[in-house]
Amino acid sequence: MRVHSAAVGEMVRYLEPVLAQVSDLALERRARQPDACDFRFGNPQEMPLPQIQQAVTKWAAPKNKDWFAYKFNDPDAVKVAVESLRKRVGIEFEPADIAMTTGAFGALASTLRAILDPGDEVIYLSPPWFFYVPMIISNGAKAVRIDFTPPRFELPVDAIERAITDHTRAIIVNTPHNPSGRVLTTAELQRLASVLNGAPNPIYLISDEAYSRILFDGREHISPVRFYDRSFLIYTYGKTLLTPGQRLGYIAMPPSMPDREDLRGALMVSQTALGWTFPNAIMQYAMRDLEQATIDVPAMQRRRDRLVAALSEMGYEAVKPEGTFYVMVRSPMPDDLAFMNRLAEERVFVLPGRMFEIPGWFRISLTANDDMVERSLAGFAKAIENAKVSKHK
Repeated sequence: MRVHSAAVGEMVRYLEPVLAQVSDLALERRARQPDACDFRFGNPQEMPLPQIQQAVTKWAAPKNKDWFAYKFNDPDAVKVAVESLRKRVGIEFEPADIAMTTGAFGALASTLRAILDPGDEVIYLSPPWFFYVPMIISNGAKAVRIDFTPPRFELPVDAIERAITDHTRAIIVNTPHNPSGRVLTTAELQRLASVLNGAPNPIYLISDEAYSRILFDGREHISPVRFYDRSFLIYTYGKTLLTPGQRLGYIAMPPSMPDREDLRGALMVSQTALGWTFPNAIMQYAMRDLEQATIDVPAMQRRRDRLVAALSEMGYEAVKPEGTFYVMVRSPMPDDLAFMNRLAEERVFVLPGRMFEIPGWFRISLTANDDMVERSLAGFAKAIENAKVSKHK
């Protein structure tokens, strides 16, 4: 008896490494023990910012009978997005071109639904965020993988150009890049724009800028939208506030986007058809207050420096991220899942690289607290020493 569609079956197979992690209840219980060092997901390991509770409480009190009625794009929230984008990106976005969404997840799903037809192709860069490929597949489109080369993770523009066909409809670019932490440069983005402009058919650029405010060493965010007209900018507050369970974000189209009036309607229909990917009313009301808040990025940079230096001294190959809150580390064992389990024996919990299409590596989340970082070092040291001993047996 058929229990799901063929597309869902394909998505399940692709997400098998992810599903194995999130459904392993024994692993989850171990990772939640008081002495555990949980570096797996970008979840908070400290109490949330007080500004979040203050903003939500402030705006939860109803001011009229429609306070909790259906909410599309709240004008005040849209105004906040426009002001922020004009300041941070340097483009005069217009209010009509902002679509409020349930974070970047809702924004990506809605954008893909609005522009894709079955048989279209979407280029994505690997290692990717887990859910790019399933969202592409869900629209009957083909996901075309182009690999970064670690440890530098430079934008493979030549490979992208070779992958473009008459069926290419879009490319997803993520900067700062999860999981490597690489920030794409102006030169790389200009080369990419030149390739896309020279393509045989119009191609949309979907710019995932979820981590655009989490930058290290004084770097500035450079939006790909600045270089290519046919672009969608995707943003979420879930990373800046470290609130993955409170969904608030938006899609923004630049004024140079061709056919943007038609796309406005397509996005609204897409958001509705997907099951209402508009944020809850209170989150939109609170957006101006939330815009002012941010996690402690300098503290995260200090954790990065501490971990990367300590791991490198132990003999690990760790990629020093330029942004995001992740560190990619090459596994001392070819089997990254086996090494993940070895770390778990030392009460250190990470994600295996196979979850990101990059076997032989693992990912650490810097959202762990300082105490976890310090306590983890002995476990990392013991695990790599054990791996060296096993290798020489």
